[in-house]
Amino acid sequence: QVQFVESGGGLVQPGGSLRLSCAASRIGVSIYAMGWYRQAPGKQRELVAFITSAGYTNYPESVKGRFTISRDNAKNTAYLQMNSLKAEDTAVYYCNRYSSGWRTYVDWGQGTQVVVSS
Repeated sequence: QVQFVESGGGLVQPGGSLRLSCAASRIGVSIYAMGWYRQAPGKQRELVAFITSAGYTNYPESVKGRFTISRDNAKNTAYLQMNSLKAEDTAVYYCNRYSSGWRTYVDWGQGTQVVVSS
């Protein structure tokens, strides 16, 4: 069974930065497109970044220019660098494979909580 372990979340002031990590098991982050997702209280889970096996990245307008997704193939780990954080970035962040059918995935990790507050 595929497993993802997210870490790196925490409490940060607006304008601050965090780097999230996602350690993957039984799946190669270099082979699959990988994505970062988030779910705020009372809201649906949303995609915030993905990276393809070829290294192409994509972001929604809400985080473009502030978030950067990357991966370390040797460590089989994906990362999400988050800069200029805003209160609206507060959510639980998850990683998983990425595809157009990501909303049907059932193998989610526990996520890592990010709280942006002064």
